[in-house]
Amino acid sequence: MKIALITNSRIPSLTANSIQAMKVAQALMQLGHEICIFAPAEVEPATREVLLAHYGLHLVPDLKLIPSIKLFKRLDFVVLAQTAAKKFGADLIYTWLPQSAVFALMRADPVVLEMHADVAGNGAWWLREFWRRPGRKLMTVTVAALKTALERSTNLQFENESLLVAPNGVELEKYSALPAPARAREQLNLNEGLTVGFTGHIYPGRGADLLFELAKQMPMVNFLWVGGTPDLVDFWRVRLIEANMTNVNMTGFVKHEVIALYQAASDVLLMPYSRSISASSGQDIAEVINPMKMFEYMAAGRAIVSADLPSIREVLNEGNAVFCEPADLSSWRSTIESLLADEPRRLALGTQARKDVEQLTWVKREERVMEKIIG
Repeated sequence: MKIALITNSRIPSLTANSIQAMKVAQALMQLGHEICIFAPAEVEPATREVLLAHYGLHLVPDLKLIPSIKLFKRLDFVVLAQTAAKKFGADLIYTWLPQSAVFALMRADPVVLEMHADVAGNGAWWLREFWRRPGRKLMTVTVAALKTALERSTNLQFENESLLVAPNGVELEKYSALPAPARAREQLNLNEGLTVGFTGHIYPGRGADLLFELAKQMPMVNFLWVGGTPDLVDFWRVRLIEANMTNVNMTGFVKHEVIALYQAASDVLLMPYSRSISASSGQDIAEVINPMKMFEYMAAGRAIVSADLPSIREVLNEGNAVFCEPADLSSWRSTIESLLADEPRRLALGTQARKDVEQLTWVKREERVMEKIIG
């Protein structure tokens, strides 16, 4: 099929939405579909080589950047993208925008609408309009908790035949034949010794304060912190220097192609979320979070310690992870220390996580999406 992907993400960028859209595009290409992405023209166009490296891809879809005037709140982009998709000859519109999904149904185009967060105000109106209109349509949600939240926000009951719970995924091929933690640390020129790792952004609610306090209280343990915007990385590096802490290695941004090796360099991987988590948009997503790094952690085959949030438990469980109350520093410390002292348990948790994630690849996710919409 010819599939037009319509996203409001800046491409390229470091946002999770941007990364997720590109992973979906690659998976659909792996399934044999012809893909073109339509995104706002808010950044300089990138070459295929830049996109390959930035997103850690091996297949790059065609990318068309469409000008958008902020005053129109993306409606001009939606209309122009829909017209461009028609010119592309799209058999299916695949979008992250309820507005775009409504326009597709108005033109009698089959449409997949991906929802990753709750809606309010105009967003709720557009989503209700999407469900009101007839046509071949499918809405995906990353966790069942999001279905509940969206039904609450729209005062609707979603039809199961037009809805699919589709968690995010992982590229397992990037996690094949990973070295043991000590060997991975050697390859990356990291300090030897038991290492606790974290990869991802440092937005509010992502656990930066908890990571800092854990490292401060556990000076004999190496902490590896991978990712983060330059300003936040600089902020935390200053705090580490002021506290005379030398057991934390902050890398800043690293290319996606080497993330797996950094994760493999850790003996324990952390997801220290709080009860309130701010997305890049500022929205609180704690109720519905489905982080891509969770699937990467599982694929890395390392012991995972996660904040105990209901949406996280839709994927992780007591057999493949250990859970802690989000703000309980003493619980996190004792749990980590226990795992570091118990290699057999670490290995068992990691092995089970690796086994469980085998059904959660991007390609298998998109297979389920396409089977549901095509029938």
